[in-house]
Amino acid sequence: MKFAWIDTQCRHYPLSALCEVLGVSVNGYRAWKRGGTPERQRLTDAQLLTLIRTIHAKFKGAYGSPRMTDEVRSRGFPASKARVERLMSTNGIRARHKRRYRVTTDSRHQFPVAPNVLNRQFTPDEPNQVFTSDITYIWTDEGWLYLAVTLDLFNREVVGWSVKPRMAADLVTDALTMAWFRRRPAPGALHHSDRGSQGGFNRSSQH
Repeated sequence: MKFAWIDTQCRHYPLSALCEVLGVSVNGYRAWKRGGTPERQRLTDAQLLTLIRTIHAKFKGAYGSPRMTDEVRSRGFPASKARVERLMSTNGIRARHKRRYRVTTDSRHQFPVAPNVLNRQFTPDEPNQVFTSDITYIWTDEGWLYLAVTLDLFNREVVGWSVKPRMAADLVTDALTMAWFRRRPAPGALHHSDRGSQGGFNRSSQH
């Protein structure tokens, strides 16, 4: 214990010199002498960066600079928000933001709903007989993008796709149009989608 050793040497050497040699503060020694909790030494940039990386890994990148500063301080180390923010920014340490849930199916609409011709028969005998479409979303640096894909149910191959910044009817129809031009299915081919209004077809339809 540094403070205990300093206490044994105070009769021989100046207190300030002993504290400087051991890298502790005079106030910290005096707090220890009074029976309180000694103050933590100010971390160097390298030491603080190591602590920040440890906290970043422990909490799976959830903390930005404000919460990171609070966490560092809660461990007894003095640190300003500006200093923590600078170290994080310089070393590419960023909070991992949770993606907001986006609804991609709106079943509450007044459009006609086609009968479910497919009736859960998801294993066609040949390719180009049954296509199905669905919508998902992708977060990018420029915001949300919506992706519609058309699959051939015979082998689950993606045969058409479309990406747009808005979830509109042509998102799905463009993907289906690409599939039709690529595969040229024979008359009677079936297209199945959910009941969302964006699908345009609403359940199963034959073409």
